[in-house]
Amino acid sequence: MGSKNTSKEIVGVIGAGSFGTAVANILAENESQVILYVRDPEKTKTITKERVSSGQKLHENIEVTNNLEEIPSKCEVIFPMVPSANFRDMVIKLAPHLRPYHVLIHGTKGFDLFVPKQQKITSNNPLTREHVKTISEVIKEETSVLRVGCLAGPNLARELDQRKPAATVVASHFDEVIKTGQRLLKNDRFMIYGSRDLIGIELCGILKNIIAVGAGTIAGMDLGENAKSLFISRGLVEMVYIGKALGGNAQAFLGLAGVGDLIATCTSNLSRNFTVGYRLAKGETLNEIIDSMEEVAEGVKTINIVNQLAESYKVRCPITETLYKIIHDEMTIQEAHGYLMNFPFRAEIDFLDAQ
Repeated sequence: MGSKNTSKEIVGVIGAGSFGTAVANILAENESQVILYVRDPEKTKTITKERVSSGQKLHENIEVTNNLEEIPSKCEVIFPMVPSANFRDMVIKLAPHLRPYHVLIHGTKGFDLFVPKQQKITSNNPLTREHVKTISEVIKEETSVLRVGCLAGPNLARELDQRKPAATVVASHFDEVIKTGQRLLKNDRFMIYGSRDLIGIELCGILKNIIAVGAGTIAGMDLGENAKSLFISRGLVEMVYIGKALGGNAQAFLGLAGVGDLIATCTSNLSRNFTVGYRLAKGETLNEIIDSMEEVAEGVKTINIVNQLAESYKVRCPITETLYKIIHDEMTIQEAHGYLMNFPFRAEIDFLDAQ
């Protein structure tokens, strides 16, 4: 790499999955010097030697490390791209090395579920937002970092790697975080929008994964584009109702991070969550599908969590409820399709009424 990189801004990316790698490559191409953290030591050696991560060739401006402390010591801006199930553990390890001046912009589209050992979830003590956090809330709980943001939008990693045009939303309560994300990521094929609605944008990225699993089942059953479009539109309505109950607002769901990401993940076999639904419809078991996937499909975990939250907050979520029954073998996909085709969905969209 040589001395030509010494004046470049050093930016950290934590997590070398498909999206983390794609983001690292975009940052590197945009003249940042990138340190990419890989958790597994053997994988670190392989990626360092072969210069390929998650099937993507690494840009020359990317350095790979297995030392988590190196990221905050050298980088003011950090992009954590870690599955939700591992995120809190990772950020607890990172926390002693983080300072209030750090900026964290995460790209994790899943919930953190934490129920204290002394508590038990029952009908008298149901699952609530006290137990279920967004990733930005986890960062604020576990670290001294104030400037937190997230990335959400139709960002299929394979297409980003293929240099196809795309866009994303950087959401944060701080304009400075939004501008930082735009400065580091924007280029002639990757547009970066900004939003102050951090929770709303995070919920968009999380909840659309549920609908993507369902859309995959419709494709797997070969029910056609009309049925898929019907399902996606009803899914968007369900996302808004549960999203509002969890602290979001309707406007976020009608933008790029909401309907934009929903369309991409509900119509592409590049989407892991869509693929789970598709393979379920083709007769594979959930365990077989999960065991064979290299990366996490967040939608399965999200279905379980949101099904309980919907009950707690008395929000009717027929799609989530039905998918929950499918993945727990309480209903076949064919039965679920028949049930939803006869469900008395309300035709009106009343969540856009004046507050």
